[in-house]
Amino acid sequence: MSARGLIVSAPRSGAGKTTVTLGLIAALARRGVAVRAAKSGPDYIDPAFHAAATGAPGCNLDSWAMPPALLNALVADAARAADVLVIEGAMGLFDGVPVPGRTGAAADLAARFHLPVLLVLDISGQSQSAAAIVRGFAAHDPAVRIAGVILNRMGSERHRSLVTDAIARVGVPVVGAIARDETLTLPERHLGLVQAGEHADLAARLARLAAIAERHIDIDAILALAAPLSSHAASAAPALAPPGQRIALASDAAFSFIYTHVLDGWRRAGAEIVPFSPLADETPPDSCDACWLPGGYPELHAGRLAAAQRFRAGLSRFAETRPVHGECGGYMVLGRSLEDADGVTHAMTGLLGHAASFAKRRMQLGYRAARLLSTSPIGAAGEVVRGHEFHYATLVSAGDDAPLADLADGQGQPLGPAGGRRAQVTGAFFHAIAPA
Repeated sequence: MSARGLIVSAPRSGAGKTTVTLGLIAALARRGVAVRAAKSGPDYIDPAFHAAATGAPGCNLDSWAMPPALLNALVADAARAADVLVIEGAMGLFDGVPVPGRTGAAADLAARFHLPVLLVLDISGQSQSAAAIVRGFAAHDPAVRIAGVILNRMGSERHRSLVTDAIARVGVPVVGAIARDETLTLPERHLGLVQAGEHADLAARLARLAAIAERHIDIDAILALAAPLSSHAASAAPALAPPGQRIALASDAAFSFIYTHVLDGWRRAGAEIVPFSPLADETPPDSCDACWLPGGYPELHAGRLAAAQRFRAGLSRFAETRPVHGECGGYMVLGRSLEDADGVTHAMTGLLGHAASFAKRRMQLGYRAARLLSTSPIGAAGEVVRGHEFHYATLVSAGDDAPLADLADGQGQPLGPAGGRRAQVTGAFFHAIAPA
């Protein structure tokens, strides 16, 4: 591999990793560098921003949910088409489940692929104390190298000087400093950033972030810090076997959370993916032999989905003879009804018996290991599939369908049966990432 790589991480969520990453990769792309970006962990929103900034597909790299062979294959694939691979961390650098080597943290990727880490420090409200944070992170794990620091939310030049001088005594270079500017923050909603495709001004936002990176980050120094990507065996089967030869994929503002590596694996296995839009009242094409309803934001579009009579009738006809699977938002739409944030209940497809509510909110977040109780589009009976769950909706009625799987959390603690199955229709709140 000729590509080089690095990881952008931070001590915690909210430090500015995403804006720094987007500015850096957009600036590299402006220079004509072939740059690819990846997201550490199961976040399904940030990779779309990465793709917009680089002009190349983004992907996820998850040390807990993905077997090593799949990680190797995804990194090798990105490296084949890139000069530089930039991996954005999630939460803090070392945050994950306490399973050695498979924590899901960006630190695992740094150690596995021998990649240097750029630490983004939010220095608002502190000065020389920032050096103690850098010292602690640099010493925490000898397999993880902190190669440079980018200061974020700097208050003044004097503030920058105080922090930079203190960090210099730690022996880690400061390679950038960005002033406090609330207008740089990307808007959010309950599952993370407002999706890339919903920003009419995304190109302008990325151009501004690139200009800020060019002015305030030493891009040449960062390129010099990037390390050659270590070579690992890179063959891997598809993360999930295709559920059919031609797969109807719900794809619009209500259904957009599906992992790039899953779709790429299906295509490489010879499957064809045929998108359709439930919000446009389209039906899964009759030429397809399986239908997949991914996660997304059906709770924001429940009225339109309830009014999409052609979609609902067509999906019911499709399900009579062919498998239909729904993940998270897709699972909610497969149920009897969905209550929106205003407490209005909307009829859904009724292909499964549960009822969901976004008005009665409770956050569910974490890794999941799902032992499948019967064969379904995500795997064979008895197989364990690893994935992730992140939603605020709750079930106000569980229905009487057979459960799809027995769940455990990231540390193996049992969570009980989950999801539902009725004839060829299956669904659950968890997003499948890869077989265990």
